[in-house]
Amino acid sequence: MIIQPRRAFLQSMAVATTSLWTTPGLFAEQLTPTSRMTEGPFYPDKLPLDTDNDLIVVNNAITPAVGEITHLSGKVLTDSGSPIRNAFVEIWQVDNQGAYLHSGTSNAANRDSNFQGYGRFLTDSTGQYYFRTIKPVAYPGRTPHIHFAVSKNGHRILTTQLLIKGDPQNEHDGLFRRISAPAERETILAAFDPIPDSKIGELNANFDLVIGQTVSDEPVSKIQGGIAPSERSTSGGQFGRPPGPPPRRSGNSQ
Repeated sequence: MIIQPRRAFLQSMAVATTSLWTTPGLFAEQLTPTSRMTEGPFYPDKLPLDTDNDLIVVNNAITPAVGEITHLSGKVLTDSGSPIRNAFVEIWQVDNQGAYLHSGTSNAANRDSNFQGYGRFLTDSTGQYYFRTIKPVAYPGRTPHIHFAVSKNGHRILTTQLLIKGDPQNEHDGLFRRISAPAERETILAAFDPIPDSKIGELNANFDLVIGQTVSDEPVSKIQGGIAPSERSTSGGQFGRPPGPPPRRSGNSQ
């Protein structure tokens, strides 16, 4: 039996997911920019051994992470619908036990060491990105969510969070309730739909990221590898992050 190399598998899935959704080439009106949300205190203070777009398997480990496997994809677009290429999309989230990849996380003793916790993807000419991760679970004080950061040429152009469309916990979430306009709320919600014929119960989620500002379409900056430092960083550290854990905040800031 021929086993498809992991990197080739991820590339093929990135292409395959485009058949599950489309973005019109022409728009009758401008798209609503994705609502900005806080970065929170748990952007990784130490990167994992693996930083690719497959959060289910770390490097070439045999044991996968626990959770509902989700194929998460979308496009990074301007508000006129044009794709933004060569933008870095970063995601980070708790594992199935509710622990972040961070030295200050709660429930650290039960953290799933097989879950990468953080990943990144460089958008292609159509603005597309793709991750294989798990469906987010609730964290104390927060509804299930995935953190997103988009960088272009070393500058952070969007920081937001993805919430599960229809999750009843959303209405009790402090950050979600700060967004009052229904149209703006829709920009941070994504449905997690079962993939037909998946024998392991995989899910698909589409989440387009619309940037409501002018973005230069220049080559990827060599500085920082094109990835902006954490918004919470104040000095040094890898990618501009401080070496120690940030101050703990209330549940509604994560």
